[in-house]
Amino acid sequence: MPVNPTIQFYLNQFQNQLSTTYDQLDPLELRRQEDAMMTRFQHREHVLDVEERWITLPNRSLPIRIYRSSRTLAPALVYYHGGGYVTGSLDTHDAICRTIANEADCTVISVGYRLAPEHKFPTAVYDSYEALVWIADHASELEIDAERIAVGGDSAGGTLATVSALMAIEQGRPLAMHQLLFYPVTGTEENLPLSLIEYATGYLLDEALIRWFQHQYFHDEAELTHPYASPIVSPHLAKLPPTTLLTAEYDPLRDLGRAYANKLISLGVPVTYQNYGGLIHGFVNYYTYVPEARRAVKESAQALGHAFHTQKTRP
Repeated sequence: MPVNPTIQFYLNQFQNQLSTTYDQLDPLELRRQEDAMMTRFQHREHVLDVEERWITLPNRSLPIRIYRSSRTLAPALVYYHGGGYVTGSLDTHDAICRTIANEADCTVISVGYRLAPEHKFPTAVYDSYEALVWIADHASELEIDAERIAVGGDSAGGTLATVSALMAIEQGRPLAMHQLLFYPVTGTEENLPLSLIEYATGYLLDEALIRWFQHQYFHDEAELTHPYASPIVSPHLAKLPPTTLLTAEYDPLRDLGRAYANKLISLGVPVTYQNYGGLIHGFVNYYTYVPEARRAVKESAQALGHAFHTQKTRP
C-alpha cells in the first residue's frame, strides 16, 4: 500500500526544510531539536501514577521513569527509547510508555541510558543491562512482579532491549519473560537487505543518516559485527523468551527486523511478527496522530498484556 497520507505530508515538509548535510549535523543540536519537536506533538494518556527516580549503578547514576496503571503487584516492561543511540530521552517517549502501561495493564519503567557521541559503544549496552538487573533486584521496592518482567524498545532501543535479555542469559540469570521490539536494529548488512536499497532515501531514516548514527556511536566498523550491536549473530538466541516484533513497510531496516524474527523462529523461539503497511521507521513517535500507527502500538501492547497474563513466567 502507499505511504500513509499524513506521514507523506510530513515527509514532504521535512524534505523541503532539510538544508544541511549529515556531515554538518551537530549531535547536541539534533538532540535538542528532536526533543522539542517530539515532546510538543505527543498526546499523553492519563496513567494512575508517574514517578521519577535515579538508580545507582557502578560509577554512575541513571534516570528512570515509572508508569503505573494500578496499585496491585504488576508485571513490568523495562523500556528503552530509540534515537540511534544519539537522540531520544525519557520525555520523547513519554506518550508511548503511558499507552503501553494502560493497554498492557502493567508498569512501564523507562530507562535513560547515556547517549553518543559523549558515550560510545558499548556504554548504552551496559547501562541498559545493568538497569535491568537493578530493576529485577529491586522488584519488591518498585512494587512489580519479579517473575513477570519484559523488555522492550524501539529502533536502537529495541536493540538494547534484546541485547539486555541476551546478556542476562550469558550471566546465567534470564531476567526477561517477553520481548516487545519495534523495528529493532538487529543485524549486520553484509548482504544488503532489499529494504535498505528500496528505501535508501525519502523516508526520514535514510541510508546516510544510518551511517551518521553509526559514526557517532561506534569507534570503528569492526564493532558493527559485535553481538551487542548485531544480536542476530549471538550464540544465545535460542534461549530468548517469546517475542513480539513489529516492522514498517517503508523502513530501510525492515528486512533486518524480519530476518531476526525468522532466525528466532528457526531456533524455536515463539515469535509474533507483524509488518505494518503504509508506515515508516519511527512510527511510535507519531502514533498519536496517525491512526494506523496507533493501531500498531495498541495491538502490540495488548499482545504484551496477553503474554503477561497467560505466558509462563521466565525460566
